Amino acid sequence: MTVKTFAFVAITLFTSGLAHAQWSANVGWASDYYFRGILQSPTSPSGGIDYESNGFYAGTWAADVYDGLEVDGYFGYGGESGDFSYGIGYTGYFYTGDFDETYQEINLSGGFGIVTLDVAIGEYDGDFDPLTPGAQDAYTYYALTVEKNGFYGKVAGFAQDADGSYFEAGYATTVADIDLGLSLLVADKDLSITDNTNESLIFTIGKSFDLQ
Repeated sequence: MTVKTFAFVAITLFTSGLAHAQWSANVGWASDYYFRGILQSPTSPSGGIDYESNGFYAGTWAADVYDGLEVDGYFGYGGESGDFSYGIGYTGYFYTGDFDETYQEINLSGGFGIVTLDVAIGEYDGDFDPLTPGAQDAYTYYALTVEKNGFYGKVAGFAQDADGSYFEAGYATTVADIDLGLSLLVADKDLSITDNTNESLIFTIGKSFDLQ
């Protein structure tokens, strides 16, 4: 099933479960905006709106990437059964400027206790390798995360037409309804704009609001 076909099927199923949905919004700021080990902007404000009902969710989120905005749209379903958690969804990454091209992906997740495995299977409208332009590139992203009491560690990377891996460790907490996070990210040279390993200490702050 292609990403576009999955998106059509999933949105049809999703809309049938939103009779009693909850709305929320969020705003935030990151000292360095990294996504999957790749620097997007040296500093970035962001904000979004989410819609959730009985495990079904949809939302949009935007962040400043200096050359315009990154605007994400997503929907899916997630749930838990005892110590097991699971999820399936769709995410599209779109850009108002010339920062990047469109990404579309299917998102899968499964967890047990403090361990979660996330996998994204995606299509990219640009070319990861400028020496081989042409057809739409495909990629698989994977991340194994261990989290307990706000502390977490993550090992993640890419396969198919994309390469690179990174490690991230940090702590997140909420103080007076303000979400705070501090993390250390170490990415290999395949994810860096230079030929060197990229190391960054990242601070984030944010707040969520119920809209009902």
